[in-house]
Amino acid sequence: MRHGKKFNHLGRKAAHRKAMLSNMATSLILHKRISTTLAKAKELKKYLEPLVTRAKEDTTHNRRMAFAYLKNKEAIIELFGEVIAKVATRPGGYTRIIKTGFRLGDNAEMCIIELVDFNELMLKDAQPAKKTTRRSRRGSGKSTTAEETKSTAAPAAEKAPAKDAEEPKSPEASADSAEEETDNK
Repeated sequence: MRHGKKFNHLGRKAAHRKAMLSNMATSLILHKRISTTLAKAKELKKYLEPLVTRAKEDTTHNRRMAFAYLKNKEAIIELFGEVIAKVATRPGGYTRIIKTGFRLGDNAEMCIIELVDFNELMLKDAQPAKKTTRRSRRGSGKSTTAEETKSTAAPAAEKAPAKDAEEPKSPEASADSAEEETDNK
């Protein structure tokens, strides 16, 4: 019976699936971002995130366990070096999946999966600006008096009627005035 076995087999036998996820995890660690289908990306996330958590503690045992999954020395060096240097303080959620649309041939849902701390564009947006303090509405800051608002509104009100006086009232009038100007020339 297969009660409770609910992971995605991805249409492959166990050996093929393990090899594919190992290769995809290696590519993601080395390149920091790969494009794949959404189903594969979700499985890759489950495969890779425990490895990154394990790599936070750099021991011989953890390196050997990671090598059993990845089977690539360069990926292990990158994982325990550059990747962990950026995600050491993060409590989890090391990857991000961004949907990119559908594949042209078979309409499979495509996405980009990336390591979170390596996307410079997202990091710029994520930096909090200056922290502001909350203020009450009871006039603790600068208050505008009625005189100040009148003085700023008065010049704007004077300029507005002048614009209306220069512009013609109806489109027929503008067409007639355009014809008169061509007749005068």
